[in-house]
Amino acid sequence: MRKGKKYDAVAAVRKVREKLSVKYWDRPDLLLKDLKAAMQKYHSEMQGR
Repeated sequence: MRKGKKYDAVAAVRKVREKLSVKYWDRPDLLLKDLKAAMQKYHSEMQGR
């Protein structure tokens, strides 16, 4: 039996969101650039299926 706290998914998501908010704060151009790159990458992967 494991002792200690189980994995807390909500806390993990909060950490990721905090890091992203710091990265993109007052930089909407960087956010749009990264979103477009991700959209192109995953759209092409979905077309291959």
